[in-house]
Amino acid sequence: LAASFGSGAMSNSMDDVAREAKTFFIIGSNTTEQHPVFGTMLRRAVRFRGAKLVVADPRKIDITEFATLHIRQRLGTDIPLINGLMYVILEKGWEDKTFIAERTENLDEFKATVMNYPPDKVAEITGIPVEKLYEAAEILATNGPMAVIWAMGITQHIVGVRNVMDLANLQMLLGNMGKAGSGVNPLRGQNNVQGACDMGGLPNVYPAYQPVTSEETREKFAKAWGLKTKDELERMKDENFISHPSSFILSDKVGLTVTEMIPGILDGKIKSLYIIGEDPIMSDPDTKHIRHCLEELEFLVLQEIFPSETSVYADVLLPGVSFAEKTGTFTNTERRVQMVNKAIEPLGDARPDWWITAEIAKRILFRLSSIDGDESKEERRKIEMDAPWAKWDYKDTSDIMSEINALTPSYGGITHARLLKGERLQWPCPTAEHPGTPILHTKQFTRGKGKFMAIEHVPPAELPDDDYPMVMSTGRVLYHWHGGGMTRRARGLMKVYGEALVELNPADAERLGVNGNKTLRVTSRRGSIVAQAWITDRVPPGMIYANFHFPDASANELTIAALDPVAKIPEYKVTAVKVELVK
Repeated sequence: LAASFGSGAMSNSMDDVAREAKTFFIIGSNTTEQHPVFGTMLRRAVRFRGAKLVVADPRKIDITEFATLHIRQRLGTDIPLINGLMYVILEKGWEDKTFIAERTENLDEFKATVMNYPPDKVAEITGIPVEKLYEAAEILATNGPMAVIWAMGITQHIVGVRNVMDLANLQMLLGNMGKAGSGVNPLRGQNNVQGACDMGGLPNVYPAYQPVTSEETREKFAKAWGLKTKDELERMKDENFISHPSSFILSDKVGLTVTEMIPGILDGKIKSLYIIGEDPIMSDPDTKHIRHCLEELEFLVLQEIFPSETSVYADVLLPGVSFAEKTGTFTNTERRVQMVNKAIEPLGDARPDWWITAEIAKRILFRLSSIDGDESKEERRKIEMDAPWAKWDYKDTSDIMSEINALTPSYGGITHARLLKGERLQWPCPTAEHPGTPILHTKQFTRGKGKFMAIEHVPPAELPDDDYPMVMSTGRVLYHWHGGGMTRRARGLMKVYGEALVELNPADAERLGVNGNKTLRVTSRRGSIVAQAWITDRVPPGMIYANFHFPDASANELTIAALDPVAKIPEYKVTAVKVELVK
């Protein structure tokens, strides 16, 4: 089960969830603002076919207007909330006993942990009244199938992995796996992050989540990419046409995540970075520390479509292309591979990302290799044809997709030809005849039986105290996207939302003396920003909400770089702060 959740993909399809679920449980997702198309589908399901909706969120986000029930847990208390719901479900006998018996294991250990979270204790930790906890549990348990939907409000914590595992526990407990209108449905935060992970954009796996620690996996990719396996190098010991054979062995070591790489600069672990389409100055926590790290970096290459805040630190800028200037595929949050066709030719010196990366790779590999000058022309040509850089000589993205088909089992049958014909293909799709897989885990889980996990509550890394008495959560707003590199260049969007705003509860505004002057200084242990207050009951007393779209008042000047020990994702969602009125 963990293997499929590790990719962060939805187990079900968006239209399946919107059409078939009798109940939605949204937790840690501002769905209508951050995934507006899917959010609209859910609103229509509630309005026109009577689906029930439970929203668990500290903020009164827009979709709560459609909710059957809105419960407002304190920041960083998702595990006690989920465990409390499961306590009530077990207490009332609402669990799916048949599903549990046939398809799961480790119930006893899990159950013993859940029984440590009775409603009174959960109410004390989360701030949710006991009667609301019972009401939520009854709605979720007795109106199936129920689909759980979450986003980065669940994962961006030091217990992000634990949060996800506990939601998986909930769905197995209720038998909401492997059938229409159910499942675990994380909503990806960016448009092709799913595809990037599927293609090996993680430090511990090759494409299709094949582990780098597996010798069989490494041998397969080494052969396909024209690299030398250990056995081949042993046989070639005495031959002399590659001077640095160790450069061509695929490593069996797990690499670093981005949140480990940048701090690793100061430790001497990282000397250079090649960044494609990422703006760590805007998107990583503790911006002051990120700046310091990049200042100390020896060499930085940045591949982008616009100059970003990070570009200030780049030694080389490479001009990539926008979606409108490229042909290829994107894989979305429901595992669906979608074809994108070039609308215009690349402008200026811009080139497709795959072409730039391939050209760099060919030049590096050529430099690392040396060919002895004594060979005949024919021998030299054969060596060059077999050399690693020859494998990077793609004509177009269909060549790349053919390689993906050959090496990535879950994408084996997903071709450009099928996509151009209009076929809807969701991985796993192993063969050219396979129709794709809209719903995962219909017969069994990846590991066989789903394993219930005993998940205990761990408080956030930083809690309010006398010096920093309030708590801040961060995220995006409807009108802007991530670091704002594109949306801050759109005049219409800037006219609607042209500066950073900090959501502040009316009670806190009155206490601070906010009146005609709404300029706030928000300070954490790492930095300070000045921004305008938006006085609103969207946030409860004692909490503020800030975004990271604007460089002059980014919430990430304040956030803490405490990481989940497994996924290494930062705890963006809980930061202790002090809020003052600027006079």
